[in-house]
Amino acid sequence: MSEYITKNEYDSRHHNGWKKFGDHFFKSKKDLLEYLADLRVSKDAPTMLSHPELFEKPKNVSHYIGNPNVKNAFQDLEYTPEQLREYKKCMEDPIYFAETYMRIMSVDFGEIPFTLYGFQRDMITDFKNNRFNISKLPRQSGKSTTSVAFILWFILFNPGKTVGILANKGELAQEILGRLQLAYENLPFWLQQGVVSWNKRSVSLENGSKVIATSSSGSAARGMSFSLLFLDEFAFVPPNDAEDFFRSVYPTISSGSDTKMIVVSTPKGMNHFYKMWTEATSKKSAFNPIEINWWDVPGRDEAWKEEQIANTSEDQFRQEFECQFIGSANTLISPTKLSAMPFIDPIHKHEEVDYHEQVKPDHNYIICVDVARGIRLDYSAFVVIDITNVPYKVVAKFRSNEISPMILPQFVANIAKYFNNAWLLVESNDLGGQVLNDLAYEIEYENVLRSVSKGRAGNQLGGGPGSKLGVTTSHAVKTNGCSNLKSLIEADKLIVEDYDVYVELTTFVRKGESSNASFAAEAGTNDDLVMCLVIFSWATGCEYWKELTESDPAKLMYKQKIEEQEDDSLPIGFAPQSSGYRVESVDQSGDLWTSNGPDDLPEWYSDLYQNFDPRL
Repeated sequence: MSEYITKNEYDSRHHNGWKKFGDHFFKSKKDLLEYLADLRVSKDAPTMLSHPELFEKPKNVSHYIGNPNVKNAFQDLEYTPEQLREYKKCMEDPIYFAETYMRIMSVDFGEIPFTLYGFQRDMITDFKNNRFNISKLPRQSGKSTTSVAFILWFILFNPGKTVGILANKGELAQEILGRLQLAYENLPFWLQQGVVSWNKRSVSLENGSKVIATSSSGSAARGMSFSLLFLDEFAFVPPNDAEDFFRSVYPTISSGSDTKMIVVSTPKGMNHFYKMWTEATSKKSAFNPIEINWWDVPGRDEAWKEEQIANTSEDQFRQEFECQFIGSANTLISPTKLSAMPFIDPIHKHEEVDYHEQVKPDHNYIICVDVARGIRLDYSAFVVIDITNVPYKVVAKFRSNEISPMILPQFVANIAKYFNNAWLLVESNDLGGQVLNDLAYEIEYENVLRSVSKGRAGNQLGGGPGSKLGVTTSHAVKTNGCSNLKSLIEADKLIVEDYDVYVELTTFVRKGESSNASFAAEAGTNDDLVMCLVIFSWATGCEYWKELTESDPAKLMYKQKIEEQEDDSLPIGFAPQSSGYRVESVDQSGDLWTSNGPDDLPEWYSDLYQNFDPRL
């Protein structure tokens, strides 16, 4: 009978020298081994205590480059009947193989058998039975060791297979391969396949199977063909690298009839991993979703949770242990709104333009354009927005880091003509000026919008003396545009269902602690599509917009707020002007008008009406 106690029974005065494993304390390693043996699915499976002969390594076997734990390739071994029976059991059942012959390292007890938790057995079963798996797991749940167990079984009992271990960093992929090599060294020789090559980046076996460890960038695995692709911490791969990776590597997996892909990660905001997960859970993809919660790991209870939150933060715990897709707290659009925003696949894609709707007769459209240099550093982008009615809706988008600014004007003009001679609003910064000149004077496209300086009112949409083509994205234009964009999206007055735009919104964050700090893309991400929406939103706050579209989103948002409160008493901020609040606005001449009232405004005022006149 093994001697062990729970952590609640432990008393240092009476249990001096006992060592902890999981949520129990054990008097000796022998007690731990007996306890683990009793937890296995096959309780009568051999152990080092009951069948030591199965775990011994004979000394007369040639070793790989002097490593006494690794068998050299192409050697003749005589198998005992018991070894053959065990080999067959291992070949048929990866859980039996892992729990009986895999070893892991414990800090206090050294080398011990790998006894799987219930959710780990379910993971291995899913890995075996499904071609495509995506796993959302909390930190420190044994996901890497569980995955290593399946990969090791896969290469030992499936000849001629190539496994790719990819991670957001090449060093992490090599660390996982190192765990596999350690597990391999602890196998008895009769279970090992002889080793042909063995280094920190790859392993090749005599049965033709091999494992390669590299990063998840598109170039790292380009041209390789895999039988099993394991992607670790895929949520932490930069979005651009993830996109390049799927473009270059995924076709080699999907084209096979029995190839497999395993994606394992803790969430990191609402990025490409979030998209893969939601598509899997909604059955829009072939991926089998595997969700593990922190309480599935033995030893984790409410007391453990409170301790983790005290050592870190509640937000960090929700993301890393409750596996919530929490975006940055500094995103322009609130994380709550982002998590509720749907995205849909385009109905048509042509020449890198994604179409979400067919063009509708008698509908009015605007195309907002952000111009890049066309040298693969950033993207030239545009969004097409239906402005016939409020809410406005993004109906198409384009993004490319290869198109030349010399080609872009005619391309944009063709799209604009297709969308009922849409209005064009082009950012004039940098090479945008060249694109604007070509559109207006070479192509002679008529519906190019202009902007004009209105003194203290800043740049405004409109024509007339002193106006110029497009709009320069000054600090004031960007600040107003960001404020308006936040209001439009959060009030459901601008519908965005494009995935790439959505991803950019989840990484469009405040750059600095100050409330006046500018918004921009997080490091390693892009904001070209979002900036198209920013200049669009700036335009909707201009007086000329009301003449152009016969719509006033500020007035509609104010009316909606009133209607939401009509069954209750109105908050002070929505009372008539006689309630005494001071309201400021700037007219088209740049003159500031102020109503009488106290200086303090309600908190919601600056967020909702920074650029709008709420008296409309």
